Amino acid sequence: MKTKVDLVISNAAEAITCIGDGMASIGVLTNTWIAIKDDKIVGVGSKEEISNDFDIEKSTSIDATGKVVAPGFVDCHTHLVFNGTRVEEYAAKLTGNDPEKLKELGITTGPNRTIELTRDASEEELFQQSKKRMLSMLDYGITTIESKSGYGLTTESEIKILEVGRRLDKETPVDVLNTFLGAHGFPKGMSKSEYLDVIINEMIPQVGERKLAEFCDAWCDDGYYTAEESKQILEAALQYGMKPKLHADAYSYIGGSDLAVEMNMVSVDHLNYTPIDVMEKLAKSEVTGVLMPALDFAVGHKRPFEARKMLDIGMKIALATDLCPACYTESMQFVINLACRLYKFTVEEAIKAATYGGAQALNLNDRGVIQVGKLADLQIWDIPTYKHIAYELGTNIVETVIKDGKVVVSR
Repeated sequence: MKTKVDLVISNAAEAITCIGDGMASIGVLTNTWIAIKDDKIVGVGSKEEISNDFDIEKSTSIDATGKVVAPGFVDCHTHLVFNGTRVEEYAAKLTGNDPEKLKELGITTGPNRTIELTRDASEEELFQQSKKRMLSMLDYGITTIESKSGYGLTTESEIKILEVGRRLDKETPVDVLNTFLGAHGFPKGMSKSEYLDVIINEMIPQVGERKLAEFCDAWCDDGYYTAEESKQILEAALQYGMKPKLHADAYSYIGGSDLAVEMNMVSVDHLNYTPIDVMEKLAKSEVTGVLMPALDFAVGHKRPFEARKMLDIGMKIALATDLCPACYTESMQFVINLACRLYKFTVEEAIKAATYGGAQALNLNDRGVIQVGKLADLQIWDIPTYKHIAYELGTNIVETVIKDGKVVVSR
């Protein structure tokens, strides 16, 4: 007896499986049908293969003639939960970064502004703002999101941010994975050593006991946390099952990327100042490098990351939005535009980094590809060939989003 399926995608001009060795291998299939039962992909093949293997008579059917099917994007680095914006600061800095001018205009700048606003917001206010952003990201094809804390810097407010992340995961179609990032800066009125003690001996135990985070992160950079301090934080979090990730080499090289290799981290993110010899060590490791071209674009970074070198050396790479008050984008498609034009990714490398690469940077092996047995997290692009994703600037090419086997966006 044939297996009955719930949903069939038929006649896809191209299906981007994102299977194959290397970042440039995306496994393009043509004239493809995909069968889905419950939340899993159960068949990928021709019309004849799917019709012969499955009972599709009563299944829902989506005609993808002339369109492209791809895995849902996996956004592996965001600061999704925050209150307000920094739009006044951003607009004022467009013509130059003059601190005196900003002071004259009465504009509070930097993360401290967001910390103040986020601490003052209720959990419900944070939830509603973050939910709106997240559903917009879903419209752009993002089906899994990593969400960091770090805009609280007190135990109470860090937990509040993580609780919002848990609600977003439970109450929306998108999968949201939390990362504890208490080491995102330093609160006013407390020395670095005092705050480090709070992170390790107060925040991490409470977050861990409540099982509020899958990962722990720290900002390892000049003026923030040293490699040794970051190691102390991440080793403490490991005791509670939080896997290590790291902001490293964004504005200086102080050994963060070396620490990522040493600790076999899930990912190491930013990498603007990473030396070539460390790139080579990363390429030999299991650590995924996470690159965020929209952040570099938004802040006018003085030293863009050397993506082409990383890719040619053989590093495992993911792309992420880095959605935050300093980098307000909800579109992975925009990130791909930037990666291809400004950072010399091929279209294939960019697509794979935004799907399979993102999943690897979150230690997820059940998504980011189109393959039998994997989650049916898929998107259908209203374009004739996948290369349009790099070519069309500012267009939302997503027509349909399927999450866990169910249509959640249909435009």
